[in-house]
Amino acid sequence: MSQSSRRHFDNAGHMDPVRAERLMSFTMEARGSDSERPFFEGARAEDTFAEELGEGTVQAMTSGEDRVSDDLNREVEEDWGGPFVMSSASKEFASGTDASNIEEATREPFPKT
Repeated sequence: MSQSSRRHFDNAGHMDPVRAERLMSFTMEARGSDSERPFFEGARAEDTFAEELGEGTVQAMTSGEDRVSDDLNREVEEDWGGPFVMSSASKEFASGTDASNIEEATREPFPKT
């Protein structure tokens, strides 16, 4: 360990209070206005999803269990049925004619190539 770092920290690794105050004064001057602060002001977020992810991250870091991914991957009602839903042909196909399919139209031959 260098001589200069020994002067700034005690044996437990705590920074010298005078040096800590001096460094904090530098950051306060450089910070500028409060709107430029990079960190949160409190323990709550306005976005509930962001708050849930933050809480899950802290829980995963402290306990070693990742429950957030389990919660995000759980089955929800919107997933039921998949991309294909069974329905009858009368519901899916139009009957009769409309402006794009008039009765006087000639039928095109089926392509054979």
